[in-house]
Amino acid sequence: MNNSSTYRQIPMLPLRGVLVFPYTVIHLDVGRKRSINAIEEAMLDAKEIFLATQKDAQNDDPDISDIYTVGTVAEIRQILKMPGGTMRVLVEGLNRAEIKEYLPSDSYLRVSIIEHNDEEQEKTAQIEAIMRTLVSQFEQFVRMSKKIPPETVVSVVSIEEPGRLADVIASHLSLRINEKQQVLEARDVYKRLNYLCELLAKEMEVLELERKINIRVRKQMEKTQKEYYLREQIKAIQKELGEKDERASEVEELREAILKAKLPKEAHEKAFKELDRLEKMPPMVAEAVVVRNYLDWLLSLPWSVETKDRLDLKVAEQILQEDHYGLEKPKERILEYLAIRKLAKKMKGPILCLVGPPGVGKTSLGKSVARSLNRKFVRMSLGGVRDEAEIRGHRRTYVGSMPGRVLQSIKQAGSRNPVFLLDEIDKMTMDFRGDPASALLEVLDPEQNSTFSDHYLETAFDLSKVMFITTANSIYNIPRPLLDRMEVIEISGYTEEDKVHIAKDYLVPKQIKENGLKSENISFSEGAIRKIIREYTREAGVRSLEREIASVCRKVARQVVEDPSTSVNVSAAMIVKYLGTGRYRYGVAEEDNQVGVATGLAWTEAGGDILSIEVALLKGKGKLTLTGKLGDVMKESAQAALTYVRSRAEELKIAEEIYQGSDVHLHVPEGAIPKDGPSAGITIATALASAMSGIPVRKDVAMTGEITLRGRVLPIGGLKEKVLAAHRAGIYTVIMPLDNRKDLAEVPANVKRKMKFIPVSHMDEVLQETLVRSKEKN
Repeated sequence: MNNSSTYRQIPMLPLRGVLVFPYTVIHLDVGRKRSINAIEEAMLDAKEIFLATQKDAQNDDPDISDIYTVGTVAEIRQILKMPGGTMRVLVEGLNRAEIKEYLPSDSYLRVSIIEHNDEEQEKTAQIEAIMRTLVSQFEQFVRMSKKIPPETVVSVVSIEEPGRLADVIASHLSLRINEKQQVLEARDVYKRLNYLCELLAKEMEVLELERKINIRVRKQMEKTQKEYYLREQIKAIQKELGEKDERASEVEELREAILKAKLPKEAHEKAFKELDRLEKMPPMVAEAVVVRNYLDWLLSLPWSVETKDRLDLKVAEQILQEDHYGLEKPKERILEYLAIRKLAKKMKGPILCLVGPPGVGKTSLGKSVARSLNRKFVRMSLGGVRDEAEIRGHRRTYVGSMPGRVLQSIKQAGSRNPVFLLDEIDKMTMDFRGDPASALLEVLDPEQNSTFSDHYLETAFDLSKVMFITTANSIYNIPRPLLDRMEVIEISGYTEEDKVHIAKDYLVPKQIKENGLKSENISFSEGAIRKIIREYTREAGVRSLEREIASVCRKVARQVVEDPSTSVNVSAAMIVKYLGTGRYRYGVAEEDNQVGVATGLAWTEAGGDILSIEVALLKGKGKLTLTGKLGDVMKESAQAALTYVRSRAEELKIAEEIYQGSDVHLHVPEGAIPKDGPSAGITIATALASAMSGIPVRKDVAMTGEITLRGRVLPIGGLKEKVLAAHRAGIYTVIMPLDNRKDLAEVPANVKRKMKFIPVSHMDEVLQETLVRSKEKN
């Protein structure tokens, strides 16, 4: 190829989003000041200007590096001044050129360029062949695209020069700027033609795909239109015949409801499939009722309905404090959830398990959480549930089948992100109908519940946005795999001070309102409330306390009916008048130091309690008798304690004939109540040691701890509840295992101040503290 090259200095116009080829005529709109100056300068000279394209069309003030180096020298044919100070310029591309140097100029861009003129060149067979291929491809492209007028093909076919042919075809194609720039930069004519062939082939492939998509869409539209047309014809025929097709109108209503329901793709397809079945069925078939019920259920679930969370931590904290006194751990965890919800928009709902004795406010805490989050609240009681279908529903093959109670509750809530309280999760049972606890594994697993499958629906429902809260009295009755999926928050019983606050701030105002009284009719003194707590209730929660307050309010309500001006200030002395004599003795510590009687501490589902252990020696052959409805673990503790006492016979001054010639009877009072666990070990050992040695046990000491054969004291659980029980009974010295010292952090400060704690690691230390005479000698 022969190229003649010449250097020139010329004004330059940077183009945005457009590229001009040689041999093409095009209008350009010019508005930038420097560009207008460049055109005016070009008009003073030879009416020629250099056109180069910007790499970024959005850049208003391009730098040297932002402009391609290869462009086109063009002749300005016509200038038209437009309103607003812009110009419309008609230019014709002449030759390719390449920038060699940017020349200094303030008002416009001026460059030194080298021009490349494609001269007449011999058409080799190779160039001739690729020209024919290009023309053929271009003709085919024009036929397929229908965007380029057919006359263009006539003008292109008549072009003989290879370079000009390539440039003209490139100018007609809708290519990206970088692809057009590559064509412009290709100085070798053969390479230019070859590159254009590749581009055309690619464009035609895209056009073919577009054509196929359009045909498919058109067919789908035609099918829908055809169905609509036929349905309208059926309606018209029925109207002419005077028939009213209720079935068709019902199907139409269901069809519209499905389209409006915003169902997920899988549920949407399932709904239309069932609707088609319903349409083809005879009206009186029993299966039609089943399908209709199924569609009603599918449409009534809140697939896309969501309530907006109130993520204001201060408001949430205020609501939680208003509704409940104490319960710091659960409140803190709920506020943490809110904080994370505010920072991370997508998060899986946590599964909290509130474990604690009855009456401490676990269920009502769930309602407060819903109120603080501004979510809907639903509660499902699991007490006595023993059928897996209660959770997952029945299959549609059963008569009267319906979804499980999980989806029923979600429907009742009317949103897919309620606070869902699963009450009494430890009270579930199982029988031949399946294990509901196993069915709950999917519901309470954040990794699985986004595709919860109900047997009735047979399509996945997303439970991941639900905040599940479960409640239980005992952690030991919850199946381990289920417990593993939950975050356990333990709620212990209330202290006397807590109960006084709760009664004054919550229970008394509530009962005054519920019994139709006004605050001027009745008021309770603090002494009266304390007397009810101490002598009329013995519980970890406040249910019995509320009942007793309600009982006083009812009696006052009767007086108010008889005399509307009644105003009663209930004092401690008046409680006996309203509630009768006290049911419990406050401060049930032993009145005297006794031989063979030791006070232990026990943990129950209702909180902590104190336990008297009595030992009597009878003539016999060393036999051990255990009574008081004791469990296996407690019986084994008694055996271990007896072995330890016998091994210490010499130190305790126990005569050989006493433990060899005496039967030992150990009894734990309140024989109707089952008792089990190892934590009474050191109490049993103390009672045995006292009975055999004849040394009395201190009346003002309560103890808890597991014992080994060698007398080591092992840690136990539920220390906080046990300490509160001792405090409630008026015992202020507690012997506890050394390893349980860390648990004292959970004991309320006002209780801890009154109590004396003696941590021990060996039974010898226990006997030293509890046996009166041995302590005096030491």
